[in-house]
Amino acid sequence: MNRLAPWGRLVPLAMIVVLAAAPLALGTYATTVLTRILVFALLAASLDLLAGITGLASLGHGAYFGAGAYAAGWVAVHATPSGPVTLAAAVAVSALVAGVAGSVAVRARGVFFLMLTLALGEIVEQLAQSWHGVTGGSDGLYGIPAPHLAGAVLADVRWLSWYVLAVFIAGMAVIRGIVASPFGAALRGIRDNEARMRALGYRTYLYKLAVFVIAGALAGLAGGLLAAQQRLVTPADLGFATSAPVLLAVIIGGEATPWGPCLGAAVVVVLRDVLGPSLGGHGSLVLGLVFVAMVFLVPGGLARLRRGVGT
Repeated sequence: MNRLAPWGRLVPLAMIVVLAAAPLALGTYATTVLTRILVFALLAASLDLLAGITGLASLGHGAYFGAGAYAAGWVAVHATPSGPVTLAAAVAVSALVAGVAGSVAVRARGVFFLMLTLALGEIVEQLAQSWHGVTGGSDGLYGIPAPHLAGAVLADVRWLSWYVLAVFIAGMAVIRGIVASPFGAALRGIRDNEARMRALGYRTYLYKLAVFVIAGALAGLAGGLLAAQQRLVTPADLGFATSAPVLLAVIIGGEATPWGPCLGAAVVVVLRDVLGPSLGGHGSLVLGLVFVAMVFLVPGGLARLRRGVGT
């Protein structure tokens, strides 16, 4: 196992090189799909901080994703299309929304936490529906300009994909750093035995609230990328239609694994968005069947499949 460790460290670098080179070989549509996968993968990885690392499965995570997308889109339309500025706005707004929601949600556990996050997500979606002056209501926020970076307009799909890839790498680096830190170890302790962590003196409520806000902020970062890539934000981007598939992506890929949620995100995007139209609009049905099959055949997720084969 130790002999394979150096090679294991090279795998992420090799994947980054492949992802960076892919737009040079792919067409416009395939590059757009790849960009969308990266956006959804960052969202899934942020949810894994809650569901996998801390044991707080959420059905309202799309709310922070959509809040970030709306914030980035609004700033791009009404203030500046600067990429860093719009992403900073997305992170700030999503962290604020997650802080308010998390202060209530993390007091609950288990199914109650799951249902409470679902309810909070629906509240945010209804707010987006009714706040027409800011969000565009049911029509959505459209006319979002392409992001600007260092004086360049990232309108070309290849340049946009590299921009999204760079932010994705930064976001994943933050997540990996959190997981490897003492804070991450405390989160895993709360997941495994919260009562014992409290007995050891840890203020578990504050830890859960902190990770809830961090995960929400990272979801907002992904939402900012969505606004740049899609150039349109609708209430569906922050409702159950987003929250449920991202939780499926985490479970399909493998909870609490470095790259499992990203693999699950790729599966979800391909089945729902790419193959769905050719399946008569039944992409969600096929995704559900795949999920059921994964639960029975590979209960640990795709990321643990290789480990099981190797042992």
